[in-house]
Amino acid sequence: MAQQPAIDPMHQFLIHKIVDIPPVNIGGFMLDLSITNSVFTLLVGTAFLMVFIALTAQGRIVPNRAQASVEALYGIIDNVLVRPIIGAGGKPYIPFVFTIFMLILTLNLMSVVLAIGNIGGQEWTFAVTSQLAVTATLALITFLSVFILGFVKHGPKFLGLFWVPGMGVVGGALMVIIEMISYFVRPITLAMRLFGNILGGHVVMSLFGSFVVGLGIFALGGGLATLGWIGSGLSLTMIVALTGLELVVAVLQAFVFAALTVVYLNEVVNFGHGH
Repeated sequence: MAQQPAIDPMHQFLIHKIVDIPPVNIGGFMLDLSITNSVFTLLVGTAFLMVFIALTAQGRIVPNRAQASVEALYGIIDNVLVRPIIGAGGKPYIPFVFTIFMLILTLNLMSVVLAIGNIGGQEWTFAVTSQLAVTATLALITFLSVFILGFVKHGPKFLGLFWVPGMGVVGGALMVIIEMISYFVRPITLAMRLFGNILGGHVVMSLFGSFVVGLGIFALGGGLATLGWIGSGLSLTMIVALTGLELVVAVLQAFVFAALTVVYLNEVVNFGHGH
């Protein structure tokens, strides 16, 4: 009897090449430009988002459903996040926050849909935002954009963000260190929060998917083994419930990422108001 492969819920996160491209030598550093399953999914998601926005941004006086849905999402970023947190000065930054929100939302939702393929052992499926390299890149781009904007708008005075008044010289110096650590750890927390939620959800879904198949096969043995159908059915019910939960998490994590981006922008736009 052939040995059954071990259950490996982490296998779905392995990166493998789809198109192998010879590395390019740039200043002695070999840059691998091969297209992996992660890169391919990211490209597909980005292309889908660009086409979707291009088709829905028609500017019709009476919008169709697609245009109305995008305008509603844009309104959430504007009316729920930017205006209440930053105020009128945040209007120029709405497109940036909206882009970050839509990209993460698209990739998150794709990861939930493609998770069906992961349960079935398909190699073409991939959850991009379950990769720390991807979430860390998004977090670093967001953090550096806001940090650079702070110096562009305020110059060296922006460093006053780390100074807590009324602490004295020694206390103030200690607080500067603490404030700088808490400030520069932001991209780490941004990346880890998104990465952890997507990764954890997919691992749990994969485990319950293996229970559906494993208990179903066990139930084929007859006798008391038929009770395995109950466990298999319950596991399938859990997958359905978890899929709904993952859809909520996908939207929520995109919103949280955008909300924190707005909070960081507020420190730049309204610099000095709380100091």
